[in-house]
Amino acid sequence: MAYKEDSFYIERILQHADNAAFANLINKHKTMAFNIALRITGNREDAEEVAQDAFIKVFHALPGFKGDSKFTTWLFRIVYNLAISKTRKKSLFSQSVDDEHFVESGDQTEFPMSDNFSIKDRQKYVLQAINSLPEDDQLLITLYYMDDQPVDEIAAITGLSSSNVKVKLFRARKKLQEQLTMTLKDELQTIL
Repeated sequence: MAYKEDSFYIERILQHADNAAFANLINKHKTMAFNIALRITGNREDAEEVAQDAFIKVFHALPGFKGDSKFTTWLFRIVYNLAISKTRKKSLFSQSVDDEHFVESGDQTEFPMSDNFSIKDRQKYVLQAINSLPEDDQLLITLYYMDDQPVDEIAAITGLSSSNVKVKLFRARKKLQEQLTMTLKDELQTIL
């Protein structure tokens, strides 16, 4: 389904109490909201709860949305804050991320891989490498590469400065590349 601009749905919701417009807004952004929550909480159940809570909060707070920032920045900031709060409330025990449920929403072939790997294999190795990163790095990589968020938007979502986001992204990419190189080297040795 081709979605319209967020402002179209927001106007329909605020001026006409259009529930279908809110459903479209949710459907348009639910995957990324879930992925951000998943990267922070570390498990599917908490991520689903955070995403759901975020959309409920958006529904109630939408009349106060001034449009000073993009809607997605505002939404993802809400998701980010709720996920951080949930993580702080939970015990230190966390479950592993269920890679099957991570939905691709961008080009994940940023790092060189042999043409011998299928797209599914590439996704598997990239997701493994992303999941091996610290949670903050996972979030930055997800926002930048999967959701194509610009550095300024990521800064607004995370509360970091733009220069700090750039530095952290640089380091996260380097860690990701090192992890992919190590994983692929090990995998090639087992194949050969």
